Amino acid sequence: MNIVIAGATGLLGSHAARIMLAENHHVLGLALPINHHDLDLPEGITFRFGDFNAFTDQELDEIMTGMDAFVFAAGFDERVEFKAPVLDHYITYNINPLERFLKSAKKMGVKKAIICGSYFSYFAKKWPHMKLEEHHPYIKSRLMQENMALSYADTHFEVVILELPYIFGIQKGRKPVWSIFVERFNQPKVIFFPEGGTAMITAKQVGYAIYHAILFGKNKTCYPLAYMNMTWKTWIKHVLNAMNQKKKVITVWHVLAYPAMIKLKKSYDKKGIEPGLNPLKFIRLLSKKTYIDPKLSEDLKILQDDLIQAIHESISYAYEIEQHQLNVTDMTEK
Repeated sequence: MNIVIAGATGLLGSHAARIMLAENHHVLGLALPINHHDLDLPEGITFRFGDFNAFTDQELDEIMTGMDAFVFAAGFDERVEFKAPVLDHYITYNINPLERFLKSAKKMGVKKAIICGSYFSYFAKKWPHMKLEEHHPYIKSRLMQENMALSYADTHFEVVILELPYIFGIQKGRKPVWSIFVERFNQPKVIFFPEGGTAMITAKQVGYAIYHAILFGKNKTCYPLAYMNMTWKTWIKHVLNAMNQKKKVITVWHVLAYPAMIKLKKSYDKKGIEPGLNPLKFIRLLSKKTYIDPKLSEDLKILQDDLIQAIHESISYAYEIEQHQLNVTDMTEK
């Protein structure tokens, strides 16, 4: 097959590309220009660098010509800071370019599109009483992205969405997202964290899920992915172990975390930043068990992998970057 991946230099896009190349498929990778030459990238991939939003319609049609499948593993998540209204930025970077890609792909005869989304969409639909899309612009944007993408699906052009949870794994030369927790857990002698937990998966497993979504994914389907569900307390202990630290971890009722969230919200306001996830509302979601039944993604034949080892590698690499001030690509670079 001929497959085009938007976001091919990223953690997920690069893992998926390696798998596809190993299966003797041709992969065209689209991405922003690389800022660091030591970024680990797949061998054998053909790259085209540039700003997606700057591509003309003709250029997009040329990219999609002769392609069998399209993967969107690009855009920005809730960690990237934007000035208000933040929803406009998510539309600019996550929704508008995807819609242009889908229009072109469908026009040029591409058979299938795979979109990497967020498991927040799954919980917004599962727990409508929480009104997550009303409180969190990022979650609203992910639902908007899903609805837009699925509107292009028909019998000739299949669309599959992967609703991704917490992902662990490394790409040498790129700062892991979990660096924020290394910084947070490094100083205090006792760690207080809300009760609850989350669904998790490895980057390698997501790479296979992307590839298998092309092969086996059902049209107009949103697949919430998970390999393992884990409490925050257990996860934090794995994080500390990777940092070679032993500390007491105490779970607290979410109401007790409000003062810290109020302080965080004030810091955002002072900088003129609107967060994608409202801290005062997100603490309630953080304290819940955002677990996913792995059976929901059985179609994608997710392979076995060592999640604990992936957590350890992610944290160890983030800790190494922090301790030695390594020059790497930031996960949130715009």
